[in-house]
Amino acid sequence: MTPAEILSTELAEVAQSLRDREEPFAFATIVRTAGVTAAKPGAKALIGSDGTILHGFLGGGCTRGAVKRAALEALATGSPALISVAPEELLSEMGVSAGEETDGVKYARNGCPSRGTVDIFIEPCLPMPELVVLGTSPVAEALAELAPQFHWSIARDVDNGARAPRTRAIVVATQGQGDLAALKSALGVDVVHLAFVGSKRKFATLANKLRDDAPQDQIDRISAPAGLDIGAVTPEEIALSILAELIQVRRSAIARGAEDDL
Repeated sequence: MTPAEILSTELAEVAQSLRDREEPFAFATIVRTAGVTAAKPGAKALIGSDGTILHGFLGGGCTRGAVKRAALEALATGSPALISVAPEELLSEMGVSAGEETDGVKYARNGCPSRGTVDIFIEPCLPMPELVVLGTSPVAEALAELAPQFHWSIARDVDNGARAPRTRAIVVATQGQGDLAALKSALGVDVVHLAFVGSKRKFATLANKLRDDAPQDQIDRISAPAGLDIGAVTPEEIALSILAELIQVRRSAIARGAEDDL
């Protein structure tokens, strides 16, 4: 089923445009209402990375603040959220307070005269994480071929220009062809993971040279040898071990984000 079959044509086109520009956004869908509400179940909207409604309708200003907060949180953690905007007296009857989360539902106060209740599901849509592979070694080529199957987009150079927010990792797989220069270009770049393909002894030598140009805390962040220890030998096996480590890093980051919300 295509997005256009689920959403209105215009909403689907806006969503596709955001995806094409690799801009993060969130889908918001009203799943339940009670009492008098301006919007009804099934109403949808697209929320931008700054929390503003880009397209669609979720009702009046009674829900906007709660939707904005939930969307920003969902985009930051990568996890969906269910919010319930309800009048103060109903929250009191339920024994919950605005801002509290119970059984997976986060509650917010509806201060509008209508006194209705609106439950909204927020689903983040984030750009595919980017893996920068430096080098043209067999491991680099195997990694560039394998990574898209695990939902990583591939880049072959470090671009420090303006870019959309996204998860980003760098693997230096030069293997003797400009190792030091590649590591220097990678240091200081905002990434969730930086790894070097090579032996511990080789990296120790390179690390000593890096100290002339980079602070120790940046050098300490480099994972070397790259990948989990699975006994990998061939370039393809080494690439797989690196992707296993990247999956571990990526999932751990999502789990930490979810724990921060508790």
